Amino acid sequence: MQGMLNRWIMQRLRKSISRNSAVALLGARQVGKTTLSKVIAKDMNSTYLDLEDSEEVLLLQDPKTYLRTERDKLVILDEIQRVPDLFPVLRGLIDSNRQEGRNAGQFLILGSASMSLLQQSSESLAGRISYIEMTGLNVLELESGQQGMNDLWFRGGYPGSYLAPDDEGAMEWLEDLIRTYLERDVPQTGFNISAQKLRILWTMLAHLQGETVNTSNLASNLELSRTTVNRYMEILTSLLLIRRIEPWHANVKKRLVKSPRYYVRDSGILHRLLGIENHRALLTNPILGKSWEGFVVENIHSVIPRLSQTYFYRTATGAETDLVVKMPNAQVWGIEIKYGVAPKLGKHIKRTFEEIGATHKFVVYGGEREFPIGDDIWMIPLSRLMDKLTAEQ
Repeated sequence: MQGMLNRWIMQRLRKSISRNSAVALLGARQVGKTTLSKVIAKDMNSTYLDLEDSEEVLLLQDPKTYLRTERDKLVILDEIQRVPDLFPVLRGLIDSNRQEGRNAGQFLILGSASMSLLQQSSESLAGRISYIEMTGLNVLELESGQQGMNDLWFRGGYPGSYLAPDDEGAMEWLEDLIRTYLERDVPQTGFNISAQKLRILWTMLAHLQGETVNTSNLASNLELSRTTVNRYMEILTSLLLIRRIEPWHANVKKRLVKSPRYYVRDSGILHRLLGIENHRALLTNPILGKSWEGFVVENIHSVIPRLSQTYFYRTATGAETDLVVKMPNAQVWGIEIKYGVAPKLGKHIKRTFEEIGATHKFVVYGGEREFPIGDDIWMIPLSRLMDKLTAEQ
């Protein structure tokens, strides 16, 4: 069933391949990178190599010679972080091909976005590689209306959990994924980390969804140093498991919150870490509003134009805008996020939009209609806002 999902990022990936010698498709484990690459492979003259398969790794015992025999194809290298010595070889082949006038469509590199992969590729392929981040499923990829969106929100964007037969199956799938990260993927970053401590930290961040985080308090509760906690959080961020959003500081005359916010990126993982068993239980849980906020934030990030930057805005008195998107064309989109079909709006919403210099002003809510509420502010469903963002590509 996973191959039947129409992934929104396909067009962006094809365009990038047509323009660049090497493209790195980065994403968390199990978001669908391999499935997407195999769709690409069917439509192009290509070779696919799974570098977790020992037999296929044998083909690269003399990688320079082998890859030269494939020079007229798009070579797809899956889980390339398993063979880090390939990066200098790719650089030499790309430079050789450029001298012959071939400047695009040579290598598609897939990998979980670990720190080591990003460092190796940026050092070896600087100026030769373009990065595309693949998220989980978003609401524009669904065909089943409100129920589909509710399932996506509760189960999260991993195809394996979204396509599970029921919520119980989704949570079991996500528990297995969490354990794989903690017991396999994180140790492969090269750090000696307690899986138990990391899970506790991850769960603490779930309880603090969308809030600023006091790392000193976290360190004290975990009986770890603040430096260690910061390192653990960097690992979770680099593996695309949590999202860090910096505060907006354009208005220097205001006393503003200066600490970043953190979100558990996948809403399904959030609910599994918090032990929420089904959508009905979510509706009565205190995390409801922040869960919806994180779900909206992640969906927006899945479609914003490349080179966009995102922030949040909050003053010391509590006035805030949940998400500020600075577009590549310098437009500033101010986005407030509210759960429900008749949300109560704060009295400061107009002023905070003005303070960030918002050129576009939206309140994302749970209803299905788009309508103005004054001062160029629009109430809007999530899918409609995402349509507007995709039109800016």
